[in-house]
Amino acid sequence: MGIPDFQTLMLPVLKTAAGGGEVRIGDVVDQLADAFALTDEERAQLLPSGRQTTFANRVHWAKSYLNKAGLVDMTRRAHFRITPEGRNVLKSPPEKITVRFLEQFPSFKGFRDGETGTAEAAEVVLSVAESPLTPDEVMRQAHLRIEASLAEEILQRVRSGTPAFFEKTVVRLLITMGYGGSVTELDKALVGKSGDDGVDGIIDQDPLGLDRVYVQAKRYADGNTVGAGAIRDFFGSLNLFKATKGLFVTTSAFTTSARETADRLGTRIVLIDGIQLAKLMIRHEVGCRIEETLHIKRVDEDFFE
Repeated sequence: MGIPDFQTLMLPVLKTAAGGGEVRIGDVVDQLADAFALTDEERAQLLPSGRQTTFANRVHWAKSYLNKAGLVDMTRRAHFRITPEGRNVLKSPPEKITVRFLEQFPSFKGFRDGETGTAEAAEVVLSVAESPLTPDEVMRQAHLRIEASLAEEILQRVRSGTPAFFEKTVVRLLITMGYGGSVTELDKALVGKSGDDGVDGIIDQDPLGLDRVYVQAKRYADGNTVGAGAIRDFFGSLNLFKATKGLFVTTSAFTTSARETADRLGTRIVLIDGIQLAKLMIRHEVGCRIEETLHIKRVDEDFFE
């Protein structure tokens, strides 16, 4: 069945409070996890922040939306209770409480229309009404789409550059990741030229240069995959340098035989394809920069203790 979305959880959350008195949100999470027969893996699944489980997060959002509609009241830290309006709903409950269902309640309508918030917040509520995702999940999904689009554009830009530009980009990325010293040493790390014996860069693995990583960078178009032959050629180049570590980076992809060949060879060779390259460039801000930072905040329960 999987983890239910937060709108599916709204009616069950309201029902858990119907017994009278206040209920503890942690107990509600446990009760509903049992009611929906969640597996241990589903119960333990964390948000990207690692601070809360996905299921608990969705239960909290369900409770929050019920509160906005006046169906439950927050009583004290981590506790809530059903309101008379909530009991009226349960007298003739719908099959499912959704955001659309909550729009009939004036307090929720005010929240939706931005009377208790901003116009931007109202837009978020409207978008959630059409989605099973919580507002923060909507933001994370949007973030993933933005990064996927950025990765595709970065890869296109790298492919359209010269081979020398690509080699320089790879070495700059490695230096930014902490290998080879500072960016002022970038030119020293680049060795790609005629007669370079198949090696485009030499990077110190540690600040003292006690070990080195030899780099091969292949700027290929999408669909022009790197095969096992290119990996064997690189392996031969590494032997000429008596190297123990190699990094093969391409803007395209590696065939299955190329990856199997790299795994079998005596020298450690790491393969980075175009998708991985773009993700690393985004993570380490090479070829891109932060345009805007959005913070997802939540109530500090300790403050209101």
